Amino acid sequence: MTSFVNFFLNGMAFLIFHLGMSVYGAENVPLIIGMELGYPPFEMIDPSGNPAGISVELAQALGEHLNRKIKIENIPFLGLIPALKTEKIDLILSSMSITTQRKASIDFSEPYLKIGLSLLVNMNSPLQSIAEANDPKYKFVVKAGTSGEVYARQNLAAAKIIVLDKETSCVLEVVQGKVDAFIYDQLSVYQNWEKNPQTTRALLKPFDVEDWGIGVRKGNEDLLLQVNEFLRSFKAQDGIKRIVQKFLEPQLRTFQEMGIPFVF
Repeated sequence: MTSFVNFFLNGMAFLIFHLGMSVYGAENVPLIIGMELGYPPFEMIDPSGNPAGISVELAQALGEHLNRKIKIENIPFLGLIPALKTEKIDLILSSMSITTQRKASIDFSEPYLKIGLSLLVNMNSPLQSIAEANDPKYKFVVKAGTSGEVYARQNLAAAKIIVLDKETSCVLEVVQGKVDAFIYDQLSVYQNWEKNPQTTRALLKPFDVEDWGIGVRKGNEDLLLQVNEFLRSFKAQDGIKRIVQKFLEPQLRTFQEMGIPFVF
């Protein structure tokens, strides 16, 4: 009897939810967006404890375009794709590179930004460029699940690779001289070099460029089309460029003065 009652109640809840969807429309259902809020200035938490950054403002613009409220879920980077696949979130907007491996699990929007990989090097390491990196005498650290790890696995088989979960832990390995270099995105390398000028140096010229996309669950074609429509419209209005310049204007100017291309 109990199982029948549970079955009946679950069925009624399902029916009420879908009736509500048909009456009120999808715009009344929050769009749940997953991101790891530990990657400033793209994804971070402001002094008041609220989500902030380039990706957050892009997510807000997407919500306005779709006439839907957004809810941001702070999820560790390695947990984002599982959360999307199990329907805990609707989208991933977390500086995620579009890779063949990830495309086997989820769909991606059209690219909205590019990322250039570079090197944060220990001050005493003899390493001078990525061209000499595939050598047993070198040791690299990478953040788990990032493009830096993918690059290292594919191109630096002869070198020793250490994988850690947090950016700060990776930087500390370089600062303490436990590894030769940290493979990470160009902007973060620059920022960490600024924080540690006595113990690190930065090889900022990008050696590998990848596209960032918004992750969408496979089979959710309608949402993917809506996201791509938004991105095309927003880029045509220089919306992404304005957000990037809002957060990165000093860095963009510095890179220009240094004569180093800044990939975005």
